Order: sequence, then structure tokens, then C-alpha cells
Amino acid sequence: MTSPPSSSSEKAQLQTHLDKLVLAAQEEDVHGSASPSGASAGGAGAGAEAGLAASPAASPATSPARGGRIAAARTTSSTAPTDTPNHEPPLYSGPASRAQEAAMAQEDGSAAALAAAMERNKEAPVYQGLPRLDYRLYAPPLFELSSDKTTISSKAAYLSTSPSALAAFVRTQATVPPKPLIVVTGVPSVRSIHVDFSVKMNLMSLLLPDDPRRRMHYVRCVGRGELAMRGGSDGKPSVLPEVHVPSPGGPGSGRDSSGGDEIDAWCRRYVADPAGIKTFVFERQVANLNREWLEGQIRSLVAATGYQGVVTVTFPVTHARVVVQTPDRVNKFFTSVATLFKGKGTYEVVKAVWPFATHKHGEPGRTCAVQSEEAWWREWRQALRYAISTKRNGYVTNEDRLEVLMEDAGKNIGQVDWGAYV
Repeated sequence: MTSPPSSSSEKAQLQTHLDKLVLAAQEEDVHGSASPSGASAGGAGAGAEAGLAASPAASPATSPARGGRIAAARTTSSTAPTDTPNHEPPLYSGPASRAQEAAMAQEDGSAAALAAAMERNKEAPVYQGLPRLDYRLYAPPLFELSSDKTTISSKAAYLSTSPSALAAFVRTQATVPPKPLIVVTGVPSVRSIHVDFSVKMNLMSLLLPDDPRRRMHYVRCVGRGELAMRGGSDGKPSVLPEVHVPSPGGPGSGRDSSGGDEIDAWCRRYVADPAGIKTFVFERQVANLNREWLEGQIRSLVAATGYQGVVTVTFPVTHARVVVQTPDRVNKFFTSVATLFKGKGTYEVVKAVWPFATHKHGEPGRTCAVQSEEAWWREWRQALRYAISTKRNGYVTNEDRLEVLMEDAGKNIGQVDWGAYV
């Protein structure tokens, strides 16, 4: 049996494809035209930061036989003109279409699955001034959002009993990004309960180019030899078990004899797992954002206001996890007690990576999805300084930028009277 391609080979394929995309985008800018057949890809650096070896994703028009360790996270409905260059991507598999999802759900015979598929088949509303996304996917039926806004979870039975329904759901969830934030907080001292300021900034727009065809996101399954939660009852990461997806199309094409790819294979393994208590976790990650540089700029800005308290700068990511659990057989108390004695099989084998850029900061050939950290900082630093200087507790928004641009808000603010530090 021929062994599948190595992680380094997949990374090389991905980078070659990404370079083609960048060149194509540059050609489109020069000639004033855009290719209607975009591709979503992340650089090798993006996969490295996410702890995954990367390959790009396909459009649903692509046959699933082009599968690999990456499944596409986006769709496109345009037909490429005959004079458009054929940017041949590395091997990967495409998502199920909305019609396919509905058909699979109907075959499963689950009313909940069919209802969910029909809901997804509705046209997504468009909200002027916001990125073009299907925001309904952040709050799907039968799911609950955690209090910290990081996780949605469900115990809907159809997702733990139907591999096709679970795989279609994962692919759909991969089409929307997480919401990365910057949170800057200042307190007088480590023991103080008083907060001088606490501001947040939403960075999600930095993952979403105006042209959806230029988004870089991709989906990856856990690789060979990679430590991950693979369903073991001991609750520890492992390199086993693996799913094997040999294909008549050749090694690494991501197709097995039944026509599925690795996402489908892992979903089948999860559903077939006899454990009474099990969890399937899908995660969204942000890659290649230079957090260290941004934190340094923020700390320097705060220091320039004369603030001498304790400053914390964090980069939380909300709407980052989707958790599917088996239903409670009797009640929640029974499930909790059973988990203590039997353990819980957890599958954390599929991740969507949303790169800020193709490579880490400072690496050659780096291309940002929207703009560089430096460009973003130039646009937002005065608005952030204004919010901190006025001791705000809340978000820094475009309204602050408008006040800076139209009214010079914060322009003449120098040292701030922060009061006594205790």
C-alpha cells in the first residue's frame, strides 16, 4: 500500500497553490477583472501556527474525488470563462452543496436534520455595512451559546446518529469565521477591584476581504502522527486511531471506497463509537496575526498617556468552538456521574483555519487577507488612545474612527489625570 503524502509535501503543495492565487490576484488588479472561480487557501505558515499541515479548499463545483486532508470552507456559484487561467489546486475535497445536505438529511429520516438542512437552504440575509456572511450559522437550531461567547453546543440526536448530517453541518460551520478580539484593561494595582479602563476591538474584518473569492480560510483534519483528541476514553491526546482514505485517484486524494473524505471518515467513526458519552468538537482558529507586535504598540500608547497602573492586553477569540454531544439518556445528573467513572470520548480532529496572512510576520512572500498589522494600527491608534484616555468600558468602533477623522477627537489629549494609585 502506498503511504499518504507527508505533512511537508502537503505544505509545499499548499504554498505552490497560494503563490498561484497571489499572482492571479495581481493580474486581475492590473487588467481590471476578477476571476469568478476563487479558491480558499492558507499558507504553510498558517497551518504551522494552527498546529496543522495545510492544503487549500475546493469549490463545490469540484468533484469530491479531489479530496485530501483539507475540506473546502467556502462555496462559489460562478462559472469560469474560457479565457480564465486554470489554477489547478492541490488535492482536497469540496463541501456538500445545500441540495446535497437536504438530500442526505432526508435519507437519514431525521426531522431535525431535514429542518436544519431546509433552514440552511434559505437565502442568507445581507446586512449593509457588515461582512457578507450567513450570520444564522452562529446560532443554529438546537444549539446553545456559552456565557463567554466562545462555544455553541448541542445534544441534538441526529448529529450523533447520522454521519452525513454531522459532516454536512461541520462543512457549513466552516464557512463563517471566529471573532478575534483585542481586550485592553487597566487597573490601579494587582489587588485593586477598581477598573480604570477596559476596551475591546473587533478584528474579524481583518479575516474577510471585500471580495469573498479572496478569502484564505481552509479546513484541516488531524494529520498522521499528530497528537489530538481522537476519541480515547482516557481523555488524553493520542496519535491513534487514524482514518485511512485510499482512493482510486491516488494516494492523498482524500477519497475512500465509499466516496467520502476524511471529514466523513471521522464523522463515521464518531457515530459508530459505542461509548455512551462522546463529544465531537469543531474549532475555528486565527493564524499568522502578529500579536506580540500589536501588544507592544498598545502598551507604548497606554504609557504615553501617563498611566502607571497594571495593563493587560489579551487576544481572546469568540465563536471559536462547535461542540456536539450525545443526548442525555436519563438526565444531566446521570451523565455527569457516568462521565466520572467511564470517561468521555472526545473527538477534536477537524479545524477551520482563518489566516490573517499567508505567512508569519517577517517571512518572505507574506500577503495579508485584508491589511497588515502596521496599516491597521495607523488607522486605529488615535481612536484607541481616545477611548483609553476617556476611561471607557466598552468597544472601540467605527464611530470612534469617524470622530477622529471628522472632529479630530483625541488629537490634543496628552497626559491624563489618572488619580491616585492604590
